[in-house]
Amino acid sequence: MPRPAPTSPASPLQPATANRQWFATCPKGMEGLLRDEMLALGASSARETVAGVYFDGPLAMGYRACLWSRLANRVLLPLGKFDAGDADALYRGMHALNWRDVFSPEQTFSIDFTGENAQIRNTQFGAQRCKDAIVDWFTEQGLERPSVDRRNPDLRFNVRLSRHGALLALDMSGGSLHRRNYRLQAGAAPLKENLAAAILLRADWPGMAARGGALIDPMCGSGTLLLEAAMMAADIAPGLGRERFGFERWQGHNAAQWQALLADAQGRAQRGREAQLPEMRGYDADAAVVRRAQENIARAGLQDAVRVSCRPLAELSKPTHRPLPQGLIVCNPPYGERLGDRDSLPYLYRELGETLAREFKGWQAAIFTGDKALGRATGLRSHKQYTLWNGALEACLLLFDLTDNRVSDRPPVAPAGAGVAASLDEQGAELSPGAQMFANRLRKNRRRLAAWVKREGIECYRLYDADMPEYAVAVDLYGTRVHVAEYQAPAGVDPQAAATRLDEIRAALPQALGVAAADVAYKVRQRQRGDEQYRKQGTDGELLTVREGAARLLVNLHDYLDTGLFLDHRPLRLRLGKEAAGRDFLNLFCYTGTATVHAALGGARTTTSVDLSNTYLAWLRKNLAQNGLDESRNHIVRADCLSWLQESTQRYDLILLDPPSFSNSRKVEGSFDVQRDHGALVRAALARLRPGGVLYFSNNRRGFRLDPDLVSSYHCEDITRATLDPDFQRNPKIHQCWRITQPDAGKPASPWVRR
Repeated sequence: MPRPAPTSPASPLQPATANRQWFATCPKGMEGLLRDEMLALGASSARETVAGVYFDGPLAMGYRACLWSRLANRVLLPLGKFDAGDADALYRGMHALNWRDVFSPEQTFSIDFTGENAQIRNTQFGAQRCKDAIVDWFTEQGLERPSVDRRNPDLRFNVRLSRHGALLALDMSGGSLHRRNYRLQAGAAPLKENLAAAILLRADWPGMAARGGALIDPMCGSGTLLLEAAMMAADIAPGLGRERFGFERWQGHNAAQWQALLADAQGRAQRGREAQLPEMRGYDADAAVVRRAQENIARAGLQDAVRVSCRPLAELSKPTHRPLPQGLIVCNPPYGERLGDRDSLPYLYRELGETLAREFKGWQAAIFTGDKALGRATGLRSHKQYTLWNGALEACLLLFDLTDNRVSDRPPVAPAGAGVAASLDEQGAELSPGAQMFANRLRKNRRRLAAWVKREGIECYRLYDADMPEYAVAVDLYGTRVHVAEYQAPAGVDPQAAATRLDEIRAALPQALGVAAADVAYKVRQRQRGDEQYRKQGTDGELLTVREGAARLLVNLHDYLDTGLFLDHRPLRLRLGKEAAGRDFLNLFCYTGTATVHAALGGARTTTSVDLSNTYLAWLRKNLAQNGLDESRNHIVRADCLSWLQESTQRYDLILLDPPSFSNSRKVEGSFDVQRDHGALVRAALARLRPGGVLYFSNNRRGFRLDPDLVSSYHCEDITRATLDPDFQRNPKIHQCWRITQPDAGKPASPWVRR
């Protein structure tokens, strides 16, 4: 507000037609929108200031602002401005007003006091002095002493103090106007209604709606953006849902004029609800949140116009029931200050960007986020950016035209069946005889697997696994990248000879596969103890996105001994994805959750993933986000699997049990040996199966033998050979796998066919 002059307060009792100065408050960043709104509502003039707008107009203008403003927090009627250099001056200024013209002593009031100066440093003290002045005025007039009610007063007064003086105003709204009263319940981080309105106005939703465009919120939460959009499209005044306004118990209130404005707004709302409104839909992965949104929509009387349903981001697509050539995608995704694991959020935003570019060509999009870096993670080009404030948090609204907007900076992905593309290094330095022999084997293997790779759309596969014993490495392709795991040499092998062979491998790989040397990661594979497998071996931090069936999975080729994706379990993961539809899936020793992602994308009702490693669970969260999957139906549990199984009472239809061969982690007492301990573990897992359920049990212990008691007590079908794709059939001992069911389930009629 501007500097007040040292004048006495004016009487609030003026003719209804008299022009007055008003002040509307709003969150920072919305001042320009609010100024335009006040002018559109009939203000004779309006000017911006920080977090608010001054505007001029008669009493009816103040009423219209309270009833129709979608952006304001409060509408204030200034009653006076005066010097308030100290507490006594503040008291005198407040005492100078004829308070009987404002309210009667039978009514209650409260003081909202903000600001400070050199002498008044405490807002509670300032409010107390203002209250004393009002109460003393009434008692000095021989009138009853009015009471203070901080929670639900008849009238609320706003006093703003600065070094220039004090401004006294009547709060015409009687509480923040952002509360429309259609939202009694919200999610964990609700978006305020006037901020939602600002987002929609910046995205030109009113213009889009007028042109017949649709609106979709893929992360709708409690439905605030949808409801504000519907109220705009239906011409519904946002103040119609309020129980009362502050001015209704003011002495200067003109009830007849107010009722006329109210009746007009009610008629417009009725016509709007009966009109043909644009398509407006919302989705959220959390069923409980969707129910709250449906309740809010019904409370607003807009259930015929706005539809919401439970759907994760992974299933987002443009409706096909009728042509929708244009529309607006608007959403407020989590951005760390609200919900979600922060490390996983860039993958959620990337999934959002790729989905928008793929499914909604020709539409517009508006993404509201508190982190611009997350906005850039979508990979889309924004043509406009606006700064808005969500409470004390500076946030950004990004607008996108999806007509020709391609996702940039995609991780490199090799075409299906192409293997790894040739490079200019193909004609590199001459190789030694040993290196040339190794290169020839790589090329031969790639040709042998090429037809399968192309037919199945395989992007990640094992190309070489110690085919020649003297070159004891495993070579795996991950798109255009190569991962080489060097098996630990036996004790009798000459270290110098082993080093020479590794040099030959390093020389041969780039030429044989047509890759840059920098795109090859090397590891030494050896038996791990305790939590060594979780420890970082490097600090590169790069996560590469690869495809496997419908899933997009994250791998790290440098920092850990394992990449995050066990390639030999590819057939089992794909099978779980096919069998999971409508089932509750449990993934024990879930690792990075790749099987969980397949099950969730395959339509699992719920998934539960259990592991003791924070590293792996954080990786799982990223994998879920990368595929647009929400944690409301995909539960993550950090626990020792055996202890958790013994305590859990939940039942599942489909369970994957893939324990390590050996573990002596410091996080649990004792050690785990899969040969010694698998019987109790399998029985505990089977106890969690529903009737007719299936347990898949797998491990990679060489020489493992299944407990004979399990074989005699349950239906145990060895499906190991059927779970090995061509890239692992040369090494059939890479893992063993069983399909186990309860004895009363009958002999399984497995549709599994070895490829």
